[in-house]
Amino acid sequence: MGIHRLNHAVLFVSDLARSVAFYRDVLGFQPVPMTPDNFSGAVFLQAPGSTNDHDLGLFEIGGNAGPSGAGRTTVGLYHLAWEVDTLDELSATAARLAEAGALAGSSDHGTTKSLYAHDPDGLEFEVVWLVPADRLDDAALAARKRIGRLDLAREKQRYGGQTRGGVGISVPA
Repeated sequence: MGIHRLNHAVLFVSDLARSVAFYRDVLGFQPVPMTPDNFSGAVFLQAPGSTNDHDLGLFEIGGNAGPSGAGRTTVGLYHLAWEVDTLDELSATAARLAEAGALAGSSDHGTTKSLYAHDPDGLEFEVVWLVPADRLDDAALAARKRIGRLDLAREKQRYGGQTRGGVGISVPA
């Protein structure tokens, strides 16, 4: 099975309106009118610039739902990672997540520059910028074996804020 990309993810949430507002207002996702008329409690969202018919499905299970125990008391998904095109976009996303109180951390994995955040239900996700293939050097490749502190200003100085990430890796050259 050849996989080209993640087409969409579906999350169970406790409060649909709150989750839609978060993904819309903080990350720019827009609702897509595809929920069947006889089905309530779900919304499908598309990320800005996406070519998928939807990137995220949210299904409400109600306020009595307990928090996810994935990784602590149960097996389950740790997080999803969404890729952005530029370090400027990653920086702007970090600011919006911080303002919303959702930014949980950041890290430099050498070839990837990552933000970690959580949605209103505490479900974690990652927003990542990938070093383009033609900019990979020995230092970036060696740094994949450690997790370092992300210094976005330094990375923008090194790679440029508008340099398109992932080219030759996740994006065709």
